[in-house]
Amino acid sequence: MAKKNNKPAEVQALPAGYVPTLKKTYKEEIVPALVKQFSYTTVMQVPKLVKITINEGVGEGVQDKKIVEEAAAELSSIVGQKAILTTSKKDVSNFKLRKGMTIGVKVTLRDVKMYEFLERLIRVALPRIRDFNGIAEKFDGRGNYTLGIKEQIIFPEVDIDKNPRIHGMEITFVTSARTDEEAFALLKAFGLPFKKHND
Repeated sequence: MAKKNNKPAEVQALPAGYVPTLKKTYKEEIVPALVKQFSYTTVMQVPKLVKITINEGVGEGVQDKKIVEEAAAELSSIVGQKAILTTSKKDVSNFKLRKGMTIGVKVTLRDVKMYEFLERLIRVALPRIRDFNGIAEKFDGRGNYTLGIKEQIIFPEVDIDKNPRIHGMEITFVTSARTDEEAFALLKAFGLPFKKHND
């Protein structure tokens, strides 16, 4: 009798030795290009994408925790990894918010899941934004970039009939770059569609 495999479906789906397209692109194309652009003396100096974190605030969750759980299930289906619930860190009387209340969902992606999500974001989700003309070039001064998405329904995994609520999300790209200029060059090389400058 065959032994039952209880591993999650998304783990089984990836064949042994699988390398995401963007990971190959990074090693074969982006690293040499950045070495040339910034005159690095070793490939170890080339910045890399360390992780992607995705946060969704779900204000209605203060009244109904089920709404937050639905958002977590939805985010999990988008990224292929279990999202966790986030709670408030302090009391805010104006919003009837008490410390420890569930107010959103979060997930941190690394390596394979990170590259897979990035590719789908660039090639599938962002082009679905109406009148899309690129993303703003605003870094945090430490080589990291946060992209605000107004509607999570740009991801094809979202079934608007099952969960009609619209949530915004913040997608943060954490890099090992020492400067915003290097981080910008890295993310642009991956294919993030920054707005074109007129100068």
